[in-house]
Amino acid sequence: MRGPGDILRSAAARFGGKPALVTATRTLGFDELDALSDRVAAGLAERGVRPGRAVSLYAQNRWEWVVAYHGVLKAGAVVNPVNVMLTPEELAFVLRDCGAAAVFTSAEQAAGVAELTRDLPELRSVIAFGASSSADVVAFDELLASEGAVPGVTTDPGEPSTIGYTSGTTGHPKGAVQSHQAVLLNCALTATMHGRTERDVVVTALPVPHVYGNVVVNGTFLVGGTVVLMERFEPDEALRLIGEHAATMFEGVPAMYAVMLADPALADADLSTLTRCTVGGQTIPVSTIERWEQRSGAPLIELWGMTEVAGLGTTHALHAPRVPGSIGVSLPGIDVRIADLEDPVRDAAQGVPGELMVRGPIVMLGYHNNPTATAEVMEPDGWLHTGDIATMDATGHVFVVDRRKDMIITGGYNVYPAEIERVLAGHPAVAMVAAGPVPDPVRGELACAYVVLAAGTTATEAELISFAGTHLAAYKRPRLVRFVESLPATSTGKIMRRELIKQFDS
Repeated sequence: MRGPGDILRSAAARFGGKPALVTATRTLGFDELDALSDRVAAGLAERGVRPGRAVSLYAQNRWEWVVAYHGVLKAGAVVNPVNVMLTPEELAFVLRDCGAAAVFTSAEQAAGVAELTRDLPELRSVIAFGASSSADVVAFDELLASEGAVPGVTTDPGEPSTIGYTSGTTGHPKGAVQSHQAVLLNCALTATMHGRTERDVVVTALPVPHVYGNVVVNGTFLVGGTVVLMERFEPDEALRLIGEHAATMFEGVPAMYAVMLADPALADADLSTLTRCTVGGQTIPVSTIERWEQRSGAPLIELWGMTEVAGLGTTHALHAPRVPGSIGVSLPGIDVRIADLEDPVRDAAQGVPGELMVRGPIVMLGYHNNPTATAEVMEPDGWLHTGDIATMDATGHVFVVDRRKDMIITGGYNVYPAEIERVLAGHPAVAMVAAGPVPDPVRGELACAYVVLAAGTTATEAELISFAGTHLAAYKRPRLVRFVESLPATSTGKIMRRELIKQFDS
C-alpha cells in the first residue's frame, strides 16, 4: 500500500464480505465499501474532478462520508475533511482557500452550500448525501450509479492526500497538508501500538473529519476490524452499542468518558467485552481514567495527536507497563522532544516543562498556500512546534501540562487550567469541569473553575475551592467557581475553555 486510498482494496481482498462499517442506517462489508468507493471515484472523474484537485467533505458521521472519502482518494484527488461546526462564512473560506473542485454535504445543507459556492468558479459539483431537490445539486445516488472506469492513478506516497484545516482560534483556519505516507503510517503505527486485529469491534462517535476519528476508522479497516460509527455522541446510546455489538474497544475524548460515567444507563451497561479503550484530544484526569477502568475492566490508553501530524504522535503500547497520566511515548520511527520555552534549539531539563516538538514522516508538508504560517511552526531541520507544554521522564514518557495559549498568569505565576481540572474532577460531586482566566485589577488574571455537578449531588464554591487547596499550591487553586449546566464543546468533544469565558464575561 502506498496511501490511505489503498486500504479498502487491500482489506476487501483479504476479508471480502466481513462487516467493516456499521451505522444506524446501513451495514457494509469490505467488498461493498470498496465497490461503492470505486463508483464514487469514477463519478467524480466523469464530472471533471482531476487528480491533485481538492474535494471537500462537509457532513456528520455517516456511511456515505466514509465511502466518499475513499472515492476521492481513488480518483487521485485530495480530501478536504471539513468540521461540520463551521459557519457558512468559515466554510466559504475553506472551499476557496483549498480550491475545492467539488463538495459532498448532507441533503439538508446542500441548497445552502450551493448558494454559498456560486462565486467559486472552480467548484464544479455540490453532491448531496440523500435526495436532492435542487438543480444545482447532484444526488449521491447519481454518483453511485456511475458505470465509468476508476481512474488509473498511481499514488506517490510523498504527495498530498489531505488538507485538514485547524480550528482557526486566531484568524482564519490554516490547511495542514498531509501526505499519503503520513496518513497511512499514522493508521498503521497506531493500529500496531494498540494491538488492533480483525477480531476487533470498535464503537466510536469521533467525528470522521477529525484526524483522531480518521485514524480510528481507517486503522481498524487496515487490519480487518469492524467499526460501529455513531452519527453523534449520546452517552446512553454509546453504552448500549458497546453491549449490543460486543465491542472490544471504545474510542473517544475525555468528556465522553466523564459523561458516560455520570449517565444513569451505566448501571446496567454490559462493558464486559471491552479489552481496551483509547482517549485523546485533551488532558484527562487520572481519577477519570481510574473510574472508567474500574467499571469497564479494560485499560484506558491515553494518546496525543494533532492535525499537523495526521493523527497521533504519541501513545502507549498495549502490553507495555502502565504510566497513568502520560500521553505515552512516540510512535515508532517518530522523534519527540521537550524544547526549552525560551530557546527551542535547546532541550528542557528532564522533568522541566517545555514545548512538545515532533519530527518525522507523519509531520505535515506545510500549511496550504501559507509559507509564513508554516515557517512559524516548523524549524528548518523539520521539528514541528505543537504549542503544548509538556515534560518527559527518563523512559521517554511524555506528560502534557496544558496548551501554551491557555496558560493563566496570576500575580506573575503561571497556572495551567488542566492542573485545576485534574484535581476538581476527583471530587465526587463534579461530573465535568473546565478552568480558565478571568480579569482581575490586582493580579491580572484569576483562575476560575466552571463546574457541572453530577446528578443528585450538591457542592458549594467554598467547598470546591477548599478541596482544590488540599492538592494544589496556593497560587494554583481556583479563586472562583461557577456552576453551569453544560460545557461548550467542539465537534470532537473537546471542551472550549475560551467560549466559557466569553459567555460569562462578554
